[in-house]
Amino acid sequence: MDDVDHRLIALLRDNARTPVSTLAQKLHVSRGTVQNRLARLEEQGVVVGYTVRLRPDAEPRGIRAWMSIEIEGNTARRVLQSLRGEPAIQALHTTNGRWDIVAELRAENLEDFDRALERIRLIPGIANTETNILLSSYV
Repeated sequence: MDDVDHRLIALLRDNARTPVSTLAQKLHVSRGTVQNRLARLEEQGVVVGYTVRLRPDAEPRGIRAWMSIEIEGNTARRVLQSLRGEPAIQALHTTNGRWDIVAELRAENLEDFDRALERIRLIPGIANTETNILLSSYV
């Protein structure tokens, strides 16, 4: 990836719906160049999808939280595979330091949230967790 690719990705992170013509204008390249670069980045697996970002208050109902997870031994791959199947998990991140994984959780209500925590804590290979409910978010 070169500087144009990095700048293209930065523009897409800001707004993935930016028209190709606008991207080309901002990057000072042709539309064809932008289209070819996008196609190459997708084929190489650098860009794996496009998504929607919502304002934190756009979905006022529900519980959001961060769960820090400590893994036992060399079970990280197995644990990550199990976590990917958990419907309450919105995103997973591996980290360094005390915690091995940080998971973003979302549930409709406290009962659903409690059930999700119980399911996650029962996954073999999880040694310890710490969960923090998100109270406010600022964009």
